[in-house]
Amino acid sequence: MLSKKLFMGALVVLFITIVGAVGFYGTHSKGGLVKSQQKTSDTIIASQATTTALQKPGVEVKTNPTNTFQPEAQMLMSAVAPKIALKRPERVAADASKNTLLPYSFNASLCTAQIDSAKHFTCFSTFYKGLVESFGIDVAFSDLKKRYETDSYVVVQCHPITHVIGRAAATVYPNTADAYLHGDSFCWSGYYHGVLEGIVKRIGQENLPAKLDSICVDIPGKSTYNFNYFNCVHGLGHGIMELGGDDVFQSLKTCDNLTGSWEKQSCYGGVFMENIIVFGRDGSAPDLKPSDPIYPCTVVADTYKFQCYLGQTSFILQKNNGNFKKTFEVCAAVEGSFRDICSQSIGRDAANYAGHDAEQTKTTCDLALAENDSLNCVIGAVKEIISYYHGIDQANVYCNILSENQKQTCLTTGKQYFMLF
Repeated sequence: MLSKKLFMGALVVLFITIVGAVGFYGTHSKGGLVKSQQKTSDTIIASQATTTALQKPGVEVKTNPTNTFQPEAQMLMSAVAPKIALKRPERVAADASKNTLLPYSFNASLCTAQIDSAKHFTCFSTFYKGLVESFGIDVAFSDLKKRYETDSYVVVQCHPITHVIGRAAATVYPNTADAYLHGDSFCWSGYYHGVLEGIVKRIGQENLPAKLDSICVDIPGKSTYNFNYFNCVHGLGHGIMELGGDDVFQSLKTCDNLTGSWEKQSCYGGVFMENIIVFGRDGSAPDLKPSDPIYPCTVVADTYKFQCYLGQTSFILQKNNGNFKKTFEVCAAVEGSFRDICSQSIGRDAANYAGHDAEQTKTTCDLALAENDSLNCVIGAVKEIISYYHGIDQANVYCNILSENQKQTCLTTGKQYFMLF
């Protein structure tokens, strides 16, 4: 079994669920590729009901109509791909000029005396909270980026640390939009999740249901349901979980107070992602069972199952030491059409585990027990590659090495998914 540290490493570098290295949606969008007219969430759901694909007769590839973005693969998968957790994406390289101009003394040995994992994290948490309060968000991120280059613990805990910075920012700025404006998507957008955690906590459990719709209302991209808006509503799921004591079932019910099916699904994804984060951070979670790695997907109501299955394979892989063949076997036993979603989740993890290498990703999807499982794996994989690179060129390289049937499914899925950004 992989160690807790490696599991946390996986969390660092990926969900969403509702997202795939979707981590970089915080300040980035390709607005020109999204139709400008305002849409309702139900219209978007209807438009995403199927993936057009040229495929063999009798082979049906299903996609869930209620989900727009995949979970953050880097965040979920560092558990089974520690080498990914230690790889610094070029697109978020630290700003060297800022690092040399920080208005404070950089302490390279900060928190290194801490041995206990909980105390280690508390040390960094206290430090970055104080840094935001004393010097601001930019300085906090510049310090983190510099420390990321040499401190292996910071690499593993980077995403949770950016949550800390986001929560601190929520005490500085009065609303979500202002806090997002001053944010940084470094380490898979943990800052934005943290902002929502802070804002949700400020509102409080009693007042939250009535105010949920207003929290993300001013986020740019709401009318087109882009990554910026998704990241906010998805972040609500994280905040609701923290406020509610990591109770998945109650948190899902709180998400149901949102207006719009798209918003609810995005929030559910944040809940399930936070559930896995809690396990990685604490070594246990109230609603995850090592003895039953598919739980709680088997017991939640049908309306929640899609988001659960879309991220759960990362936990399954952590429990079986990254054995994709066994994970396909688990998904093959999943109830009804959710087998397809489970296979798409494997595809996301396969691409991330492979470091987004086309040949290795193909080899993993070929382990599927049936052609339909393999096609769904391809769907998950191509979405993850697009999310990771925020581009379609590398995704097309992957698609073009597949069989003709899989190639067409892959290219069509990739084109449609990329337009959502």
